[in-house]
Amino acid sequence: MATRPKTVAEEVVEVPNPEREHVFDAFRHWGYLEADLDPLGFLHPLKHPELRMEGKLAREARRAYCGTVGAEFMHISDPERRRWIEERMEGEPTEVDQQHVLDQLVRADLFEQVLQQRYLGTKRFSLEGVTALLPLVDEILEAAGERGAVELVMGMSHRGRLNVIVHVARRPAEEVFAGFEDVDPRSVLGSGDVKYHMGATGEYETRGGAKIHIHLVSNPSHLEAVDPVTVGRTKAKQDRAGDRGAQKYLPLLVHGDGAFAGQGVFAETLNYADLPGYSVGGTVHVIVNNLLGFTTLCSELHSARFAAQLARRQSVPIFHVNGEDVDAVVRVGRMALEYRYTFGSDVVIDMIGYRRHGHSEVDDPTVTQPLLYKAIKDHPPLWEIYAEDIDGENVEARVQEIKAEFEAAQKKAGAITKKPTLRDLPGYWGNYAGGRYKSEYEVDTGLSEDELHEITERLTAYPEGFHIHPKVKKLLEQRAEMGLGKRPVDYGMAEALAFGSLVKAGVPVRLSGQDSRRGTFNQRHSVLLDIENEQEYVPLKHITASQARCDIVNSTLSEAGVLGFEYGYSRDYPETLVLWEAQFGDFANVAQAVIDQFVSAGEDKWGLLSGVVLLLPHGYEGQGPEHSSARIERFLQLAARDNVQICQPSNAAQYFHLLRRQALRCWRKPLVVFTPKSMLRHPDASSPIEDFTQKRFLPVLADGEAGNAKRILLCTGKIGHELRSERQKRKDNSTAIVFLEQLYPFPEEELTAAIEQHPSAHEIVWVQEEPANMGALSYVLPRLRRIAGERPVLSVKRSASASPATGSAKAHEVEQKTLMTLAFTVKQ
Repeated sequence: MATRPKTVAEEVVEVPNPEREHVFDAFRHWGYLEADLDPLGFLHPLKHPELRMEGKLAREARRAYCGTVGAEFMHISDPERRRWIEERMEGEPTEVDQQHVLDQLVRADLFEQVLQQRYLGTKRFSLEGVTALLPLVDEILEAAGERGAVELVMGMSHRGRLNVIVHVARRPAEEVFAGFEDVDPRSVLGSGDVKYHMGATGEYETRGGAKIHIHLVSNPSHLEAVDPVTVGRTKAKQDRAGDRGAQKYLPLLVHGDGAFAGQGVFAETLNYADLPGYSVGGTVHVIVNNLLGFTTLCSELHSARFAAQLARRQSVPIFHVNGEDVDAVVRVGRMALEYRYTFGSDVVIDMIGYRRHGHSEVDDPTVTQPLLYKAIKDHPPLWEIYAEDIDGENVEARVQEIKAEFEAAQKKAGAITKKPTLRDLPGYWGNYAGGRYKSEYEVDTGLSEDELHEITERLTAYPEGFHIHPKVKKLLEQRAEMGLGKRPVDYGMAEALAFGSLVKAGVPVRLSGQDSRRGTFNQRHSVLLDIENEQEYVPLKHITASQARCDIVNSTLSEAGVLGFEYGYSRDYPETLVLWEAQFGDFANVAQAVIDQFVSAGEDKWGLLSGVVLLLPHGYEGQGPEHSSARIERFLQLAARDNVQICQPSNAAQYFHLLRRQALRCWRKPLVVFTPKSMLRHPDASSPIEDFTQKRFLPVLADGEAGNAKRILLCTGKIGHELRSERQKRKDNSTAIVFLEQLYPFPEEELTAAIEQHPSAHEIVWVQEEPANMGALSYVLPRLRRIAGERPVLSVKRSASASPATGSAKAHEVEQKTLMTLAFTVKQ
């Protein structure tokens, strides 16, 4: 008989059993320590004093929390989340499609065996010992498909990557085998990457019929460097999708145990979980845990019992699971995925197995772990163990069928003549180009004064009744005058005009960095605060009703993680002007791995384009070694084959045109901009509004004031303004000062034209404020000598130094005066 639903008041609340709660609570806290997690038995269960209890309740609790799954979740502050996990850990296990799982395990092991037999002595970073990763990812995808996911964005290092490319990304096995055959080597002379670093895409069809696009992100040997890149790419895809983006695009990160505990960039990425500018609605983390590094024991890799316990810094559940209880692995995968979708939270799966071979297959692990590898030698493959426990028919026939499939694919690889790319590019990249620079890529970036006035009006307005800070009010009043041509435009207003004009034209803008909403040097003020209630108003979000999105984000106190995130974002939202701003330029040091592996080399290694912008404050102003140099020399050393753009705009209008050029050109290359500090509001670096109507960014600023100059001083950045000031003091009419605004690609044609304006000049002098072993000196001099003809090329710089700058402000002043004197000293 049907009954009406109970009202809230009528609901019967189950009264908890105090004795049961006491027993189960102890196991909820500490049961994972006694769980049976190591397939080989080397990680012994750790007896906890609070679990020394007997009886029916203790047996029930031990079965729930001390089996082959150990859950760490009592550190989570939200009782609803803890209760959710309790219900699933203490409930009846769900059924598993064991025939489907067995098939995956067989495929995983046989794929590795064929590689081992056909390419003996070649590195492949086998998945053997942790092949349960495949049914784990399969169940995650199955559950995600049920919740409307359309794409999995996956980051992982090299262990098991080739297996994942074939069985998760669903690339034909012959494409992977072709990598071992090393077909078409001439196509990658000086470029390309090893096969176990390559990304891949494909389509995965779940048993439920859902089709999920797989995007395996390219990754270097810097194991966890891919983490923020993957999350940034996911964020971009979610933002492009709009509503329900977090449901449609799922990030999955696969870690090694040593890297998870040891690589700090993972901790930086984990910290993004609930931050509004970076959250992706939860990332699923899987640790493929061998309890071993290259040759290093887990006891030497992390102080905690488990590598995964690093995640306890946040309210994130950790599920430890024995990698040879595959049914438990599958159930944990579904539980983790459902937790992510229910609470929008990160979740960690710590799947513990072993590594059948050495770190790479050419390494002999018996030298450093003889007892472990004695046990592994006699340990059967996982599919054989699993087959014993299920009622499987014709297993051997299926094994032979799969083996024949892979052997046939290996033979087909020999006929492949062109190196496979392993991926299909999304449609939105069809509008953009990489490769060498072509003049046809140039676009006009100037705006009419009427449009500048219109944008200025919106940038300097705020709602009626908004209680603005008096200092900010004064700033906006000054900016209003700048936009109307009543005073010169400084860098802050030039940037705002560039951003405002872009979003008005439908080009999204995203800028992140430490304190970037206000600006380290008090120059931006992109977010206005009501001083009575701290409500925010962002003028850049109110330019027009139909404008593009604009996000100005204060980042965490991180460089590698944030730059990796923004690089990833730029990869999957190429229409967006994506910028990362370092608090000081030398802070980019901490992100060097991301710069080296992704920003500068991503196109050369993987054919991946990015238009990410690095804003690096640079300039010698007596602030000491750490706040002077953005290390121009390092970026120039990384520059080749038109892979990046490196610029130092010397005035506000040039900065405006440079930003607009980066967003509007179809040529997608990273842009490194050395931005000013003391010159941000300096009159010498400010620009009249008319300069914003000019056609384009100028790679070289010629000197039309010097007339028939006898000497040419060539420089970049702040020192050029100091040279001009010194020239004025000296009333020197015979020295021309030329600004090199774009260092790379080197503007040889434009610089030659600027030099030829002074045919009587008998020498060219490169002037820089950096020491002789730093700055652009070693890059510029050979290029200058090539175009200088018979004229000598000299240089003025600080003496070579191990440190970028002096720590004494007075010493700095002495050095700067010496530079000025030397620059204007005529060679006899």
